Amino acid sequence: MKAEIIPVGTEILLGNIVDTNSSFLANQLPWLGIDLYFISTAGDNQKRLVDTLNRAWNRADLIITTGGLGPTQDDITREAIGELVNEELRVDEDLWQGLQDLLRRYLGEVPHSNIRQATTITSAQVMPNRMGTAPGWWVEKDEHIVIALPGPSDEMRMMWQESVVPKLEGRSTKEIILSRVIKTFRLAEAKVDEMVSPISKLSNPTLATYINPDGVYLRITAKADERKEAQRLLAQSEQQIRDILAPYVWGVDDDTPGSVIGQLLRDKSWSLATMESCTEGLLCSTIASGPESCAYYKGGLLTSCDEAKIACGVDAAIIDGYGKEDTQVVRAMADTARRNLKTNVGLAVGGNIGSDTDSGEAFIGLSSDEFEKTFTHRLRGNRLRMKHRAVYAALFDLRKILLEEVQCT
Repeated sequence: MKAEIIPVGTEILLGNIVDTNSSFLANQLPWLGIDLYFISTAGDNQKRLVDTLNRAWNRADLIITTGGLGPTQDDITREAIGELVNEELRVDEDLWQGLQDLLRRYLGEVPHSNIRQATTITSAQVMPNRMGTAPGWWVEKDEHIVIALPGPSDEMRMMWQESVVPKLEGRSTKEIILSRVIKTFRLAEAKVDEMVSPISKLSNPTLATYINPDGVYLRITAKADERKEAQRLLAQSEQQIRDILAPYVWGVDDDTPGSVIGQLLRDKSWSLATMESCTEGLLCSTIASGPESCAYYKGGLLTSCDEAKIACGVDAAIIDGYGKEDTQVVRAMADTARRNLKTNVGLAVGGNIGSDTDSGEAFIGLSSDEFEKTFTHRLRGNRLRMKHRAVYAALFDLRKILLEEVQCT
């Protein structure tokens, strides 16, 4: 089965919002054995949306739209699908009554424009929306399936899992498509591609590389008639990649730098405290976003100026002697964070990251009763990118310590 995703909304074309729905759906379809060949964004113009739907109809068996199911005049997905399949919209009285009850319960009134969300066509099965007011559609006609999902990502994901996946299971071909993402750090994308070139030439599994703020990712995709065979192909390719890139691999699939660090700390029953300056709270936020972070992360200190560092306990003589951003300063910051919050490890980030330059430096400090260690990293990019790279560099330096991959003194 071939699919096409059509996100709807002029706000996407203008860059006002990021289309995360398509990314989610693109990751979901392979698990159902469905090939995705196109993602075509359309604005809030019915003629152009119908044209987009017609192109999708001619090259896909399954069309999934997201967005355009609201109550306003520019929510035109329902009308466009009706025009595509040559069916007129009508108000479903039962649906409208339920929607009015919902609106009265939560808003105390019923805007008449919401009646648009109670319209449907003959070939549409209405999919309930437990989180919002926009029902979805499942339309089957002439050996095609058209699925209309709401735009808000939480509503879309819930409807996908509860209403769409059960219907799609068994509809696709028997071919199983599985994928795995291998995540690396401290290698350029071109270098990674060069190192794995013997594997990337294979037709099954296929291998693709792409860059993210936390490193270069490699996506392996395997196809087979049986799940067990697809899993075998994935495992074989993953092992080949790990043999080549072992020192640089830090995670797979849904792993994040924060979650990986959290698991390593839990494995050692260690606790962590941080102090940061140039990253403006990003280090703390990244670590705290890990699952159950309160079990290992006691907190972070944000010290954007020398006075804040000194107030937290950093020796003023160190700052005066070495300057406010230096390896010796971050060493003292890490030690201060550890002692203040009474943790096993202290991690600190400082550096020179200005808004008027495209390069800078990050200084990383690590401290415990057993070791003290500092690292220096060169950074390139705009200010936001350099802040992210400084945080990821700090976390991966900590990871190497936790894995005992570097000698500590």
